[in-house]
Amino acid sequence: MHLAYPAVLSSLLFCTGLYGVLARRNAILVLMSVELMLNAVNLNLVAFDVWLRDTVHAGQALTLFTIAVAAAEIGIGLAIVLAVYRARGSSDIDRLRDSAEPRDPADDPDAPADDPDAPAGEKAEATA
Repeated sequence: MHLAYPAVLSSLLFCTGLYGVLARRNAILVLMSVELMLNAVNLNLVAFDVWLRDTVHAGQALTLFTIAVAAAEIGIGLAIVLAVYRARGSSDIDRLRDSAEPRDPADDPDAPADDPDAPAGEKAEATA
């Protein structure tokens, strides 16, 4: 087997997944693109394992480990996406970033308090 064929295929899969991560706005499609990238890495691991004729089959063992990690990642990722969708009503990444809750200065004990009796010059120095 030539190494070039699976290497080219895995690089195309990886680039497609990278484009999906960078261009998509839906969180589920981003997770699918990450899975596509992980599968491209798995294809590379198995191809190099066969090409090197490794007797231990370390590439295939690492591929099984990567598949297990990817399964756990997609399970946790989907749970987070569903929780966010139920709370906010959307899984659009841009809308989630824009609708983040603003910080309330009353809840932060380290935030400087605005003193209405202080002269204007002292306020300018304190904030500068």
